[in-house]
Amino acid sequence: MSLVERDKKVIWHPFTQQKNMLSPVPITKGKDTLLFDENGNTYIDAISSWWVNLHGHANTYIAEKLYQQALQLEQVIFAGFTHEPAVNLAERLLAILPGNFSKIFYSDNGSTSTEVALKMAIQYWWNKREVENGKWKIESKARNNSQLTTHHSRTKILAFNNSYHGDTFGAMSVSDRSVFTLAFHNLLFEVIFIDTPTKENIQQIQSVIQQHKNEIAAFIYEPLVQGAGGIKMYDADLLNTILSTLKQHNIICIADEVMTGFGRTGKLFASEYVDVKPDIICLSKGLTGGTMALGVTACTSEIYNAYVTDDKLKTFFHGHSFTANPLACTTALASLDLLLKDDCLQKIKWIAEQHKKFIHQLTINHSLLTIKNLRILGTILAFEIVSGKDEYLNSISTTITQQAMQMGIYIRPLGNTVYIMPPYCITEDELDKVYRVILNIIQQSEQ
Repeated sequence: MSLVERDKKVIWHPFTQQKNMLSPVPITKGKDTLLFDENGNTYIDAISSWWVNLHGHANTYIAEKLYQQALQLEQVIFAGFTHEPAVNLAERLLAILPGNFSKIFYSDNGSTSTEVALKMAIQYWWNKREVENGKWKIESKARNNSQLTTHHSRTKILAFNNSYHGDTFGAMSVSDRSVFTLAFHNLLFEVIFIDTPTKENIQQIQSVIQQHKNEIAAFIYEPLVQGAGGIKMYDADLLNTILSTLKQHNIICIADEVMTGFGRTGKLFASEYVDVKPDIICLSKGLTGGTMALGVTACTSEIYNAYVTDDKLKTFFHGHSFTANPLACTTALASLDLLLKDDCLQKIKWIAEQHKKFIHQLTINHSLLTIKNLRILGTILAFEIVSGKDEYLNSISTTITQQAMQMGIYIRPLGNTVYIMPPYCITEDELDKVYRVILNIIQQSEQ
């Protein structure tokens, strides 16, 4: 029995319609940008295997570090114990994160990193009050008089329409009500949604914030690029305006950099484009270079200090069996070693420049009746094929994926949104091939 036949008997694949699903491609190994199937065919992984693989597959440096750590310590409970990889990684992350962060909380993936952030922010306000005679009262240490009458009711989350923050229930709640969350809408908690900012709607957004300022605990956002919502990009200056307003009202700002972190936008973190920094930041995906599952939620001392108390009820009761797994922390450290090398940082700049040239070529040579909304930020390039509705369920995604695979490129459009987000080790010849295949697909759509 073949691997595919065995797979179909026992596996339920993610984000895949089960009836009449295409047979999965059996991958036997990967090396650098390439994936190899059981028939010896190769595919350039132009989306870094769901945006996680920074340095290519089977990176020997990361693999060696992982092997060495596996011989020393593979796992230990992180309540009451610590270990060098976790402490070292926290120290190194805090040194490069965009803001005044003081503590690192570990979890398992992107969804859990945002889940932790939401709970951390909501309980921050909960911890600011105490019980007296069966009723809640405000602690005397509130930061200003305006909070004395307001922060006990700060339980709402502010989020962007079209956002995606993960698949756990808290993460779904603060994500756009879409195909991803449809079956669970009546179970998700209420969220105040606003559009991403434009010059035309910024005043309206400010009005919404003003209206709800005393009930909003936190604002969660994907800085500059909304990933699974269709690689939609928005202006850094306008985001800065929103964050400035929120800070004036002491609303906690949570940057979900699960996708945008570690160089994807041309800077180490997308929040570097914005003057006002977040209070909490969420990381995963590229954190370990795609080698192992790991999530990070970093917070400022202001957030952390709300949990430093004699009151045991104000403990942050959250954790995972594999919190700060030594193997995962080790691969994250190895990935950071590679990322911060000058040649990798220069390669990120080079990819961004190549994308600009390719976008220019598309603009000149192809009808905007066929493609639209060409956009880039750093190593991320995206546009829409003009075919059917602009939505995730647009079936052209499957067609484009199959066409590209036949030409040796793996891309996985979000509906009719075609994008590439390659590993940083991609060569000039490989990137040129990716561009040629995309051009070929565009030309086929024009016929």
